[in-house]
Amino acid sequence: MTDEVSSPTIPVRHLRSAAFALGALWLAVVGSGMVILLKFATTPGDPGHAPSRWPEGSRISLASDRPTLVMAIHPRCPCTRASLYELEQVMARCRGQAAVHLLVVVPSGAGDDWLGTELDREAASIPGADLFLDRAGVEARRFGTATSGHTLVYNPSGALAFSGGITEARGHSGDNFGQEAVVEAIRRGESSHPTHFVFGCPLHDPPLPVTLRESRR
Repeated sequence: MTDEVSSPTIPVRHLRSAAFALGALWLAVVGSGMVILLKFATTPGDPGHAPSRWPEGSRISLASDRPTLVMAIHPRCPCTRASLYELEQVMARCRGQAAVHLLVVVPSGAGDDWLGTELDREAASIPGADLFLDRAGVEARRFGTATSGHTLVYNPSGALAFSGGITEARGHSGDNFGQEAVVEAIRRGESSHPTHFVFGCPLHDPPLPVTLRESRR
């Protein structure tokens, strides 16, 4: 007579418990990932410190007949696509009411392959915006900007009317206080909300030194 070896059976309740535990673990992992992404998207970048008056020695010209808008961008920051989209919306609402300059920060020693990105092409396609290749980020530093997408509006007298970002989060476009504040600054030469968080990648490597930012206060 041959002895049969039966396979051990796992009670159904144990299988259910294991499935429940795996499901709970999966939800915890997904939830943690979403929290991390949300925190990243809503964490502002370095606000820098823009000078209250148009900086002396700048190679960018201050318009005498209308406000001047300056946005500093990192050509390889994916978050900046949303900032450029918001800028297009601002310009559509304020046609011809502001002189617009985009500072494309190019790191010191970077080769020709640094530029020519899709973001560069998007920036160049914005009607009415003047593109300025900012070698070594000289102008961006002069304007006290440290995060890609940082936008400044100066009125014709050279007084700072707005400093900050024009998106609500990293890489997210849509109506936000920053965009509204910029439109107000352009139309009135001042804004009731002169600052807003900036969401984007660092402009400088290494980052703008704290001592330099503080020296502009």
